[in-house]
Amino acid sequence: MDTSDTPYLARGVQLLGTDSSILVSSSKYLNEPRLRDWVAKIALKKNGADYPPAAEMYELIQILQDLRDFGRIEELFREERRVNPALDQWFNEWFCSDYTIDDLRDCAPGTVGGIYYQAATEGNYELQIVPNFQPQTQWQYYSLRAGQTHDYEHILTGGGFNYIGELLPYWFRLATIDQHIQNKELAGEMNVMGILGTTRYLLRTVLHYPETWGAALKCIEQGIAIGRNSEPFWMAKMEDYWHTPLDEARRKLGVHGALDLDTEAEGRIWGGLRA
Repeated sequence: MDTSDTPYLARGVQLLGTDSSILVSSSKYLNEPRLRDWVAKIALKKNGADYPPAAEMYELIQILQDLRDFGRIEELFREERRVNPALDQWFNEWFCSDYTIDDLRDCAPGTVGGIYYQAATEGNYELQIVPNFQPQTQWQYYSLRAGQTHDYEHILTGGGFNYIGELLPYWFRLATIDQHIQNKELAGEMNVMGILGTTRYLLRTVLHYPETWGAALKCIEQGIAIGRNSEPFWMAKMEDYWHTPLDEARRKLGVHGALDLDTEAEGRIWGGLRA
């Protein structure tokens, strides 16, 4: 076949014919119309109080629930536990948090618990990103604990409690899972929601809030570096560090490369509050 007249970047395209009347792809993600709509929406929209970022993630969680092969994920976790003693011990302990914000009231300022208490009360945050439940599977346990430790990852990695600061724990988690989970198929499953969640930040920041892109890059860079060079502290029982000063907690948990980044101004811009 003569390709001399075909632009270089367009060469190699070999579209397949099909009798199907709907989209058919080798990707289960592309085949899901709700996800196609979600990706387009979150990639191109501006931020607005009518549909806040938390609602976007709630919608995504429901879509991914229907796409996951939970039987395969359980098998992958069992395989990983045979070669990953730290993960196996974490599952064997099966610890779940059940505290309330009042339990943090007596934590001194500057301690992990004190910082969390101040952030949660001033920002009127709920401690549970998802309602507490009794996990019945390894995947459910991983998902529950990811939600229960997320805010601590903000504190330990140095990401402020604002929209741009959210990038730090996102990229820490994406990097630390790849670093500490040997089975890459499993790591991919554990990171699907994270990569889709952070993609909305990257695209919308450049398209609509470019003045915040420099701060976003700093958060991404720091998150990746911490994830690559630190212990898997996402498996820690954070209650054990409530009364520990932040710098000391970072040392004890093996958090390396964390600096407290001030992204409040950029977070306000990204959230639509430019004053």
